[in-house]
Amino acid sequence: MRKLPPLNALRAFEAAGRHLSFSKAADELAVTPGAISQQMRILENWLGTPLFTRDPKGLQLTEAGLAALPQMREGFDRLAAGTRLMQAGTGPSKVTVSVAPSFASKWLVPRLDDFQQQRPETDIYVHADMEIVDFGSADVDVAVRFGRGGYDGLVSERLMGETIVPVCSPALTKGQNALRSPEDLAHHTLIHDDSDKDGMPNWEMWLRAAGIEAASGTRGPRFNQSSLAIEAAVAGKGVALARYALAVADLEAARLVIPFAHETPTDFAYWLVYPEAKAVLPDVSAFTGWLKAEAERSLQAR
Repeated sequence: MRKLPPLNALRAFEAAGRHLSFSKAADELAVTPGAISQQMRILENWLGTPLFTRDPKGLQLTEAGLAALPQMREGFDRLAAGTRLMQAGTGPSKVTVSVAPSFASKWLVPRLDDFQQQRPETDIYVHADMEIVDFGSADVDVAVRFGRGGYDGLVSERLMGETIVPVCSPALTKGQNALRSPEDLAHHTLIHDDSDKDGMPNWEMWLRAAGIEAASGTRGPRFNQSSLAIEAAVAGKGVALARYALAVADLEAARLVIPFAHETPTDFAYWLVYPEAKAVLPDVSAFTGWLKAEAERSLQAR
């Protein structure tokens, strides 16, 4: 029989180590900070070594704590996955996916019917939030993140890259001041997406690269969600710089057009990320496989 410390003490250590806070660990586990502190004393006495120290910056892990924390996180992930496997076949299953709201509404949700037809026994819970999910505390199986990669402690698979394109309502390409070339932007409202990360092309950068001086890259309405900027363009309120993946449904439906060929590549991409332990779950594996196939189809359709 394996000789292990009390499970509650290990749970308290994993949560406190992840948050570097007894108070936040207590909130997560629905106990008091004093209870977390007591569990740490029990665990440190059992091990015969300290796991935390305090300095002016706050709670810090010792060398032993730093070495053990990733193993503890993986262990609890595997316990959760094992429990899910034992529950398999007892009723409908579910997969919870964390995504940014705009990616959810513009790319994922319109495609979900296809997965539901393939796996009617699996319900998809879409957790749309701009915050990066903490797999250790949130009931989330997989996430789609937009960035440059490098998600430590998680499996990360590149789904698809991204390019930025100018988009507008077809109505703006007709009549007086018809939008046909970058120079025509001087006569149109520019719509700004303020949700994008530092380093992503914006109107100031785009106009400068195109050599357009007559249009202002700072004026115009601003939105903190990509989907809202795209909807403003659909409504004919101006010209937006949009991520192609988020605008593609509106482009295919002719609600939007690309008024002139001027794509801007980026070094950002959409990444599928999840704890390694989740990969053994049949419903999660089916969903991630479907998601990768959909991303590939989306790339081929460009």
